[in-house]
Amino acid sequence: MVYHLSATKLQEYHRCPRAYYFKYERGLKTPTFFRAPLLGRALHAALAKIYWDWHYGEPKPPIDWIRTCWERCHSELSPELRDYGLEILENYYYEFIATLTKLRRPVAVEGRISSQLPFCQVNFRISGRYDRLDWLDDEGLELIDYKSNQTVKPFDPDEIDLQLGLYYLALEQRYRKSLKRLTLLYILVGEEVTFEATSQHRENAIATIGELATQLRTDLEWEPCPGDHCRHCSYARYCSAVTDNPEPLPENTTDRPPLQLALDLNPN
Repeated sequence: MVYHLSATKLQEYHRCPRAYYFKYERGLKTPTFFRAPLLGRALHAALAKIYWDWHYGEPKPPIDWIRTCWERCHSELSPELRDYGLEILENYYYEFIATLTKLRRPVAVEGRISSQLPFCQVNFRISGRYDRLDWLDDEGLELIDYKSNQTVKPFDPDEIDLQLGLYYLALEQRYRKSLKRLTLLYILVGEEVTFEATSQHRENAIATIGELATQLRTDLEWEPCPGDHCRHCSYARYCSAVTDNPEPLPENTTDRPPLQLALDLNPN
């Protein structure tokens, strides 16, 4: 069995190993409250076209190109949302494209990262997705993620560091280049937040993956990590760190299939 790992999963393990165990090792489901909104999906699709379908025969596209791309992506939206989406994209154009001397052709848009890495004799498949991937002048990579949030929320530094490290590992294997920067673009409010990536983020991610691999191989007790996040945890009723008399796990929970152990023939 190849063990699938994403930035979200690694962040959740770092936040609380026991909650990770309940969710991924025992298959306890969490309630789903909403689906991805149509407007957000249409905006993401239009931005992909803006960058990928442009011919790059001129330094940068005119505003009409943004309108053309939007017309190709908004068929499922109401007239009001079509107008609102166009306003968002026009603001994006004037903030992030019109100010450039030349628009840079991306390496890829709406892509997926997938790489297989052995850690502590556990074969991990690292996967993730991104909205845009750019080359930087120093031959490193910038990963751009579009956000449809109305506000820029505070970030947990440890979780961002793990995300940087995991993307660093995956992109290094796929492109033989290092991740230098992660940029979150909040397209509804026209703001961007940038995080610089270093080899230290890579090493920190390796250390955390190593801890997870040891946990998976030895099947030790998945220790809880109590904190403010416990107030919103979907598994609190099963956890002895939160509840004096935790409920037993439901009968329909699953056991993880046996792991495939991997031998690293080229250790670093």
